Amino acid sequence: MMYLTDRLRRRTMSRVGALTYLGLICIVLTLAAAYAASHSPDQGHHTAVTFLWIAIILLVAKFSSLIERFGQPAVLGELLAGVVLGNLALVGLTMFEPIRHDSIIVFLAELGVVILLFQIGLESNIKTLRSVGWRAFLVAMVGVIGPFILGTYLVGPWLLPGLSANTYLFLGAALTATSVGITARVFRDLGKLQTPEAQIVLGAAVIDDVMGLIILAVVSAIVTLGAVSLGTISLIAGKAILFLVGAIVVGQLLAPRLGRLFSRIHTGAGMKFTLAISFGLIFAWLAGVIGLAPIVGAFAAGLVLDPLHFRHFKGPRIIDEVRQTMDGITLDNKQNILQVVESHAHRHIDELIEPLGHFLVPIFFVVTGMAVKLDTLLNPTILFVALGITVAAFIGKLAAGLVAGGKVRKSIVGWGMVPRGEVGLIFAAMGSTLGVISDAVYSVIVIMVIITTLLTPIILTTMIRRLDAAS
Repeated sequence: MMYLTDRLRRRTMSRVGALTYLGLICIVLTLAAAYAASHSPDQGHHTAVTFLWIAIILLVAKFSSLIERFGQPAVLGELLAGVVLGNLALVGLTMFEPIRHDSIIVFLAELGVVILLFQIGLESNIKTLRSVGWRAFLVAMVGVIGPFILGTYLVGPWLLPGLSANTYLFLGAALTATSVGITARVFRDLGKLQTPEAQIVLGAAVIDDVMGLIILAVVSAIVTLGAVSLGTISLIAGKAILFLVGAIVVGQLLAPRLGRLFSRIHTGAGMKFTLAISFGLIFAWLAGVIGLAPIVGAFAAGLVLDPLHFRHFKGPRIIDEVRQTMDGITLDNKQNILQVVESHAHRHIDELIEPLGHFLVPIFFVVTGMAVKLDTLLNPTILFVALGITVAAFIGKLAAGLVAGGKVRKSIVGWGMVPRGEVGLIFAAMGSTLGVISDAVYSVIVIMVIITTLLTPIILTTMIRRLDAAS
């Protein structure tokens, strides 16, 4: 009894000490941010201040990992940290506002989501994705068509009567989006990335992104030109499909040859990292060139790369060196040792990229959270309409899970498609730029994005753990 009491006391003191240090660090960072914000930004000073902003974002993101103690994924803490930082101005603390407009941080955030999808692609298996291809396609179709019809023809005109047809089109388009980064991070945090549900969601999200691009391009053309031809739609769809198929086919042909070529220059981990990351960034660039989201290219690049493509580098050669030094070891022990070494060698690409992900990915999620404007919740009318639109957003994606087929947990697939994240905000921003979305409608879309983005990690994590416990 005394042992348990002493252990509890030490744990409590440890938490109090951690919170005390956390409070002190927050105070120091706040004072530093206030000092930085009060000085005129010449070029050299601006660069130095950016270093401070990056440090603040990273520290706040890691402090937010305390949320994992409550059984929630780290991504939720990073999003909430961004929401807090982005809305401190509501209580008079404006020193963190320059983060929003810092072009370097915006770029690092965009690079962060590219690296995240590249990592997801590396951890995914092209054969597994192919095996769920038709199911992923059906999920994507329902997940795009359902929300679009709900937003454009039903919920939009009902809750927001009297607006133009173009406004309803953009509202419906915004509901079709899926932020694959948020869901993929949840699956990754829970170690469920290889499950059929996760693979269906990943495949459907890529198809969803392509279809969303087509819808956005078509709707934008209708707004600007008044009409759009079948040829234009076919061209956009053709480019998207050609890129995805071409990226996988050409990538599988090029990757082993590039691996062999670069290994002749150097076989160290540095060259291996350079080849892998350059492959991902080039594919992201190619996707952007033809009008697709760069994250689609990054995911395709990660999907293409395989440990066999790096067999000429030092990592896999460790296996041969171990084999040569195992004389006198029993057969069973040899097999166990080789399994461990081979597992490490095959995971070496992931391990090389992981530190870069630890640096860049939290920046993306914190910056995404900072885009959330909590003051939009202060208008009761807008909030009521936004809640109705959000319900439609949930229903449209949850219905997509019903067509997942097989012995798949359909509810997990449906919830995995729910978060809109930065993709929904891009749709809203495009509509605002074209002048068809008012501030009120923009706020409605933002609230929908907030709710779907913040609630999904909580619900998805709880569901997966309960279903695992029951099975």
